[in-house]
This record gives sequence, structure tokens and C-alpha cells, in this order.
Amino acid sequence: MLFFESDYTEGAHPAVLAHLNETNLVTVKSYGADIYSASAADKIRAACEAPQADVVFLTGGTQTNLTVISAMLRPYEGVIAAETGHINAHEAGAIEYTGHKVLSLPEHEGKLDAAEVAAYCRGFYADETREHMVFPGMVYISHPTEYGTLYSEAELAALSAVCHEFGMSLFMDGARLGYGLMSEQSDLSLPRIAALCDVFYIGGTKVGTLCGEAVVFPRGNKPLHFLTTVKQHGALLAKGRVVGVQFDALFTDGLYFRIGRHAIEMANALKALFLRKGYELFIDSPTNQQFVVLPNEVLARLKKDVAFSVWQPLDEQRTVARFVTSWATDPAAVAQLAELL
Repeated sequence: MLFFESDYTEGAHPAVLAHLNETNLVTVKSYGADIYSASAADKIRAACEAPQADVVFLTGGTQTNLTVISAMLRPYEGVIAAETGHINAHEAGAIEYTGHKVLSLPEHEGKLDAAEVAAYCRGFYADETREHMVFPGMVYISHPTEYGTLYSEAELAALSAVCHEFGMSLFMDGARLGYGLMSEQSDLSLPRIAALCDVFYIGGTKVGTLCGEAVVFPRGNKPLHFLTTVKQHGALLAKGRVVGVQFDALFTDGLYFRIGRHAIEMANALKALFLRKGYELFIDSPTNQQFVVLPNEVLARLKKDVAFSVWQPLDEQRTVARFVTSWATDPAAVAQLAELL
């Protein structure tokens, strides 16, 4: 069976596992106050060119999204997201469960449009009944998006400006950030993201670790008593070293970026394969998620030997399928897929 279903079906990069093993019997402080988490945080600050940044390690994406949003919003505020945004579509109402409404706006290849966000906010504040409504307090985006697309630096700057105009925070979900940064079409870098966002996270779960996300508050703007909020949400890991050690390895000698680049190279090979075989791309994704239109009979045949995601029906004869590469994708698997197609 070939696996292109997601980017978290393997364990961890060997260098990450080696660092976990070699530090295993070292006694350190708990709850993320250990020397390895401190080292990882320093390396992330350096990579972001944000020496004053607060860096907090959590274990998973949904946990990170709900904890950050809950901590940064007032009780009467909600978070703006694209209709297809992860917090709106695929997190089982986790944000609403914390008491904050997701305010969904139209998506454009998975992205929010800054002008539409501004128009929504202007309409909200022009409404004389707004005191009876949920106030927009944050804009949530993911980079890459659910469709593997990327925000340009200009688009991110425009969203940042709208957020500042209306007193909102800009939060970037970076679960797949490593793959976005290494795309040939990306003009964003960690320093630019740190300059334009109020909070973002660097995903590890999908980019080489067993688990873990690194939350970055780039201007030392971590919410008051954030650790308490983390614990209230059941997100405080006693053995915080487990995540810190892994990020310490990821941000040593550029490993995070090197393995992200590998996934992009494999995705480009997949894209070229689909086009060479005469299949249509549903969307031209520049990252590690590739969306291809398959005739239903081809889809049914492939399912016997290949794991991938059935994304959505296109019409009665065709379906959109998602194929995902990762830091661990073997070029031989792409070659085998070519034979099956």
C-alpha cells in the first residue's frame, strides 16, 4: 500500500528521535521549564529575528488553536476565518466549545481577502445593534491553507493592516508552515511572518516530530497568565521536554527547512506525474497538498493500492482527490504511483 493520505502518518525524523534518545536520562525541570525547551526557544527566536518573542510549546494543532484563541479573545469576541478554514470546518466546534464564535467569510482558494475582512468590520461597527452581536476580535488564517495555497507577503501585510485598523489580532495557523516556507512560490519568511502577525505557530506534528507545535508571540505579547490558560484547557504537558527536545533538533543546522524542501520536491514530482498522465488539477497548489480530478473508475481502482483523501465530488463522473507528501515521502513511492496510474 502506498500512503499519500496525510503528512503525519510516519513517526519522526531520525535526527529528532536521536535527540530524544540521547537526552532521555537527563533529569530536567518539568512543564516546559527545561533546558532543551529553552534552547529550542532561543533557536526559534533567532530564526524569526525576534529576540523578544515568547515561545510556548504545545502538543497538537487543534489544542493550539483553541488555547491561543481562548486566551487572546475577550468573552464577547469571535474570530474571523475563511469558510474553509480549519477552525471552521474540521475542528468539531472546538473554538465554539471555548465560548468564542467563528465568524466565517468567503474563501478564495482557501484564503481570506483583506478588503472583504475590512468591509465586514466596517459593516459591523456601522450597525447600531452591534452591542447585541459578537465582536470581531481576531483574524485566523492558515499558511498553507486547506487547499495548499499560500498568502503572499502583500496579502499578509494587507490583512495585518486591517487587523490593526480594527483592533484585532492576526493569528497564523502554521501546522504546515515548513512546507509553505520552502515552496518556490513563497515570498514569505519567518522574520516577515513575525513582523506581520500577532501570534503564529510553527508546526512540528506534520513536519518531522512525533508531536508538537511551537507558538510564537513575536513581540513578547504573550497573554497574561497564558500558562494558566494552557493548563485550564488540559494542554499543559508535565514532560514538556518531549516537545522542546524535538524542536531543539528541528532548528539545529536547518533541519526544519531541509525536510520541508524534500516534501515540496516530492509534491512537484506528483504534480508533474498527474499532468503527464493527462489528469486535471483541481487547484494549482504550490505546496505539499496536491488536488487532482480523477474519473470515478480510476479513483476506485487506486483505492485498492493507494491511501489518499477523497476530497469532494466534482460531478457524477469525477471526484477531487487529495495526495499529500511529507518530509518522509520516498521517491520510490511516486514512481510506483506512476505505474498504477
